[in-house]
Amino acid sequence: MPYDRLSPQDSVFLHVEDDHQPLHVGALAYFEAGPLRDAEGRFDLERVRRRIASRLHLVPRFRKRIMTVPFDQGRPVWVDDEDFDLAYHVRLTAIPAPGSEAQVKLLMDRVQAQVLDRRRPLWELWFVDGVDDDRVALIQKTHHALVDGVSGIDVATVLLDLEPDTEDVEPPPWDPEPPPEASSLLVDSLVERASEPAELLRSARAALRVPRDVVERVGQVARTVVDLAHPTPSAPWNVPVTPHRRFEPARVELERAKALRRAASDRGHDLEGTTLNDVVLTACAGAMRAYLRGRGDDVAEDLVYRAMVPVSVRDVSEQMALGNRVSMMVADLPVGEPDPVERLRFVHAHMASRKEMGEAVGADTIMEATGYAPPTLLALGARLAVRTMPMNTVITNIPGPQVPLYCLGARMLEAFPYVCVVDGMAMIIAVISYDGRLEFGLSGDRSAMADLQDLATAVPDAFDELETALGLAAPPAGGRSRAAGGRRAKAGRGGRSAPGRRGAGGSGAQGTEATGT
Repeated sequence: MPYDRLSPQDSVFLHVEDDHQPLHVGALAYFEAGPLRDAEGRFDLERVRRRIASRLHLVPRFRKRIMTVPFDQGRPVWVDDEDFDLAYHVRLTAIPAPGSEAQVKLLMDRVQAQVLDRRRPLWELWFVDGVDDDRVALIQKTHHALVDGVSGIDVATVLLDLEPDTEDVEPPPWDPEPPPEASSLLVDSLVERASEPAELLRSARAALRVPRDVVERVGQVARTVVDLAHPTPSAPWNVPVTPHRRFEPARVELERAKALRRAASDRGHDLEGTTLNDVVLTACAGAMRAYLRGRGDDVAEDLVYRAMVPVSVRDVSEQMALGNRVSMMVADLPVGEPDPVERLRFVHAHMASRKEMGEAVGADTIMEATGYAPPTLLALGARLAVRTMPMNTVITNIPGPQVPLYCLGARMLEAFPYVCVVDGMAMIIAVISYDGRLEFGLSGDRSAMADLQDLATAVPDAFDELETALGLAAPPAGGRSRAAGGRRAKAGRGGRSAPGRRGAGGSGAQGTEATGT
């Protein structure tokens, strides 16, 4: 069969997307510029394209495009792009040297605001030359239907290396398969739709043979449904979005978060088992509180916002697999709580109870059930869910490699994740741990979050506040990070590297401590 059908979860991202609401994810990364230049000092774009071309066989869906089923009688399918043009997907632009990070962010805003062309594979890489401190920026965008956050780290690192000195390999020949005829795709889809209810019935009968599992599963789903129906106060960013975007990074040393986790666990039984994710969520709640107060808003002490926290349900056998294998948990954030330790205690207890109730499993079961819905109902349901979901924001925390990565010998200095905003959630926070840092990417609607910089600055300040409350010694001078400054000193090619294979194909590189839920 010359195609792969999108999963129900992947299809949702296509159904919800429109011109004012692009649904792709991505990143803003910075690299050393020197190794990426040719003998004349120019950015060597063709060499970069050759390297990417030599790795594309490892991510075959990056050469596939979307094909829809006639009359929307089935979920879309992935087919080989017979006119695949790598030059379209890997681009070079520049800002006047020495370009500032503010200029790079403006370009990032514009690139991420554009909807990906569905007639082509759904990804783009934009290299940006001319950045100060002899750096090159990379703006990445990949449609959410193609990749989720955790597998996205796997795919990105396939194109990078754990060591600075590597060579191109000869890729296997690629012979694209022609797409199916529209008529045969329609027939196949109708047959598949007719067989799905029977498959669902068989699954139900099999489940009834183990009634205890059925009861637990039903209970998990019921708790998830009740929880998702719970109302929540509105935040300033819970508004419709425009076609325009804003992006802000923030930086915090990973060791600071680990020290906070250890200090919290040492305080007593009520904080024992505090996780890095608890610390990150607490800092986000503290940043939101500071942001609201900075706006002059009245912040009641009982104010609690709700964040959707994506949870990967991808097992080890699915590492490097594309598509979405993500469920969700609901995190209550005590934004009104003035005491940062009480804020952490609330988050820790809340997240522990969510895990015990199996909320992520319940949400995953609900999503699986959409596979049996007619495509038109799935599309309508997806749009309705986005507009009515009682959430204030999304906070996604992705474990990344704790060793430096390289592209053609150029060290990746930083990488800030980008997650798309949607109607009703005009501000989203994504976090990735990379090479000793927690790197925050705050995305927002340009109109609704014109002051997004204030929220980004409040993130490292919230870590300062929690350190003081837990009695930790202040880090050495210059050790604290800020949203717009404080980036690490450039590391030369002699920086630490990990032994092992050529490609860093997996988010769990040697020495990595996962920061996810």
